[in-house]
Amino acid sequence: MSEVVYTYDGSFDGFLSCVFARYANKEVPIAISRDEDFPPTLFPCRFIPTDPAHARRVLRKVLTLSPYGARLLQRGFLTCLPDRELALLNLVTTLLEEGPGFLRDRSHPAVYPVFRAVRHLEGEAHVLKGFVRFSDLGGVLGGEIEPKNRVLPLLRSHFCARYPQDAFFLYDRTHHEALLHAAGQAVIRPLADFQMAPPDEAEARYRTLWKRFYDTIAIRERDNPRCRMTHMPKRYWSTMTEFQGPEFFTPQNSPVGVPAPGAPAGKPAPGIPPAPGRSAPGSSL
Repeated sequence: MSEVVYTYDGSFDGFLSCVFARYANKEVPIAISRDEDFPPTLFPCRFIPTDPAHARRVLRKVLTLSPYGARLLQRGFLTCLPDRELALLNLVTTLLEEGPGFLRDRSHPAVYPVFRAVRHLEGEAHVLKGFVRFSDLGGVLGGEIEPKNRVLPLLRSHFCARYPQDAFFLYDRTHHEALLHAAGQAVIRPLADFQMAPPDEAEARYRTLWKRFYDTIAIRERDNPRCRMTHMPKRYWSTMTEFQGPEFFTPQNSPVGVPAPGAPAGKPAPGIPPAPGRSAPGSSL
């Protein structure tokens, strides 16, 4: 088999089309990359167009062999695993050539990196169910997250069940996409340029009340920063209300804003001022 580099459009169906092309063309991809992210190379390159029919054939075959393998494949594609596409291709290739028995061995070279990455994805989605902070923006609930993995597909059912009658959105800064929900329908769409609107008077006061509550229940004598960062990792603080600076609590069209939310009886949360300008940059189950 000849060695080649594949590029594709970055979609899941596009990746499955690469798997199909690998067998149809009898090639060995040494790298699979999104078209716009691909660095120069001396190896021959081939762009693989997305073919939904080919993608369905590959996924149907994987499902027939092992539903668990298909779950690993689908969720593995949402992870931040280095060389993700090659790791997933190795998983599918091993499944097609050896059958599903190897999937029971989590230390298997084709299973372990994907299993570990999926576990990290699911853990991140779990903690974000508690760390997401929504704001009321003119009757629409809006929130932002900055995850390492593409967690929106895993968060969709949770928040749609939690707010079935509400219109809301949840923006992923890292992967530039948003979960949009209204009238009982939810979709995930790319959103390249987004900046959260400033709060009105009522929302600014709710934010202040929340931070005041957070500061008040703190026990100064039991302050343990390391323990807090174990249960609430610091990388999530940039989108959590209780860790924001004064600008976050300033209502729209107000030069003064609401009073500072510190509480004399508690230990104030360490402020993390938001980055200037646009939201920080950082994508179905």
